[in-house]
Amino acid sequence: MVAKRSVSSGGHYRIAKGSPESIGTLCKEQGVNFCLFSRYASAVELLLYRAAGDLEPFQIVPLNPGEHRTFFLWHVFVEALPVGTFYTWRVHGPNDTAATGRRFNPRKELLSPAAEAVTDVLWDRLRAQDPEDESRTSMRAVVADRSFDWQGDQRRGGTLEGAVIYEVHVGALTRHPSSGVQHPGTFAGLIEKIPYLQELGITHVELLPVMAFDEQDAPPNVLARGLRNFWGYSTHSFYSPHPRYCVTPELGTHPSEFKLLVRELHKAGIGVILDVVFNHTAEGGADGPTINFKGLANELFYHLDAEDRSRYRDYTGCGNTVNCNHPLVTWYIVRCLEYWVEEMHVDGFRFDLASVFTRGEDGVPMANPPLPWSIAFSRLLADVPLIAEAWDASGLYHVGSFPGMRWAEWNGRYRDVIRRFVRGDPGLIGDVASCVSGSSDLYADDLRPPVSGINFVTCHDGFTLYDLVSYNGKHNLANGEDNRDGCEHNLSWNCGIEGDTEDPEIVSLRHRQARNFIGILMLSLGVPMLLSGDEVLRSQKGNNNGWCQDNELSWFDWQRVTREPGMLRFVKQIIRLRRRHRSLTRNSFLTGKPVAGRDVPDVAWHGTRLQEPAWADPTARLLAYTLAGIGEQEEDLHIIFNMCEAQRDVELPVILGRVWHLAVDTARDSPDDILEPSVQKPYRRAVYPAGPRSVVVLEAR
Repeated sequence: MVAKRSVSSGGHYRIAKGSPESIGTLCKEQGVNFCLFSRYASAVELLLYRAAGDLEPFQIVPLNPGEHRTFFLWHVFVEALPVGTFYTWRVHGPNDTAATGRRFNPRKELLSPAAEAVTDVLWDRLRAQDPEDESRTSMRAVVADRSFDWQGDQRRGGTLEGAVIYEVHVGALTRHPSSGVQHPGTFAGLIEKIPYLQELGITHVELLPVMAFDEQDAPPNVLARGLRNFWGYSTHSFYSPHPRYCVTPELGTHPSEFKLLVRELHKAGIGVILDVVFNHTAEGGADGPTINFKGLANELFYHLDAEDRSRYRDYTGCGNTVNCNHPLVTWYIVRCLEYWVEEMHVDGFRFDLASVFTRGEDGVPMANPPLPWSIAFSRLLADVPLIAEAWDASGLYHVGSFPGMRWAEWNGRYRDVIRRFVRGDPGLIGDVASCVSGSSDLYADDLRPPVSGINFVTCHDGFTLYDLVSYNGKHNLANGEDNRDGCEHNLSWNCGIEGDTEDPEIVSLRHRQARNFIGILMLSLGVPMLLSGDEVLRSQKGNNNGWCQDNELSWFDWQRVTREPGMLRFVKQIIRLRRRHRSLTRNSFLTGKPVAGRDVPDVAWHGTRLQEPAWADPTARLLAYTLAGIGEQEEDLHIIFNMCEAQRDVELPVILGRVWHLAVDTARDSPDDILEPSVQKPYRRAVYPAGPRSVVVLEAR
């Protein structure tokens, strides 16, 4: 419902009743509709600014409850208002935190929970934490233009079958001076690196949080060191791309700049998965700032202590926990995801600390929590991959049991087993076999396929791949927390010396161990995820918690592309090997039964001798198996994982009409560590001498 267009007078714009049809802003020919939710607000004002840095609004629009409220939605239409106008909200209401949890404070200017573009030019978190402070240092929303030329782009959709995911931080990828891009640390900078991603062979990027977050959300001792919240797990505006990743955020171009990135990635055949943070927000606990939700619906949006509702329940380790299964919050989250799919063409989501989604309004885990099922049942999200980090910071662990049939999971068990196996822990052969064959022990009973498991050995949280083979313990002093932060359970091995060394034997072993990790990852059923920079052995000097390190410690040094050509070549080639073998990307579990049309099983397990895997041997460190090709044209694979400290002679099976060809041997130096089919030579011996701590792959054709 909008009024006829009228002429503004005195620099002000005329208003009309507006509509509750869509939260946030909706631009129409006659002007802009504004809408936000607040169940217990008594009065609401819209403040309009001409520029992000203006200290005074040029117009304050009071909303009359009788005209501008529909149930819990407040709305107003501002006629002829141009795109690019900045705005905030001021909301009045009760402040009885202990009794009801309501925290209305008209001193604070609030962001719209559905703002599609925000700026933080004047933002001061410390002032926002002071309930008495009335300074105009809040963040500002911008009326954004949704129009964009998609040039026929369509979302990729579908499952993750055959996918290779590349986890990447938008800022870290191109902020290093060596990146050579025009706009370092932005969506535009990432676009310039698309040819590199194509050549690498990945199919999807998984972007660390790109929804607008508070870079000032860090302890005082961290901020005092000139550090900031870098990873972005401190979201405040779930509809807006992060302003620092934009070239011209002062113009409200956030949506179009992000859309351009998605469009260009899609042109290159690369899907876009967003790492999203709906378990907590940047507003923190009772002492945290008021940004939006606290000042609108604190008692609904967060888990509060039933005995004293001024206290926040914290299941995330970040000060607050989103009350995900309240109907309003569930609706808000689902609608937000639908916006990123429908409007921004995003292809999938990874949900941070997703076990929070299972907690009811009392904080107790539910058997059938509404939010995960509501996401899965959404019509607009029906073909969108959903990936859960299936644990939280208060002990819930749902790997293998996250509610909802459509959900995939970060397979933390895979990470731990493979780390232990490659560093040399004995007696893990059975667990390794389960992991590399798709973790059927976790997923088969629930009728979930292998792509339900996202396999990884490293991610943003923890050691990089090179640090995993170079450090026994974390070295996080640079974070300003006296090395107390970060995970202690790294399951790493430094190969004999802690940290940097020029010892050629140790350096060679570290490179081999790195290739072993990547080799096993790419040979496993399920969906492999590669941490950005691991392909060139990027190091964080033993820091396993670089969340605040917006500097060369975290940035991708592009000089490593030329310094580590052997490792980069290996990663490219092992991805190509994976993608040309359907037996490695199949989305059904192995059975040990004969494949169609051939008298060979889909998998046969071995040790050094055929058909004799060392399942019961507590000292075993070697596993071999034969994987049948799918269809008559695909080569069979014989795979050997030898994590022993000495060479082992491993028997090879005889397959009628086919001859083995060596494809991979990580014990060999580059370029002989991995060979393309065109240069492979027949291997006709009955045994293969698998070198110490090595991965071997032979192809039969």
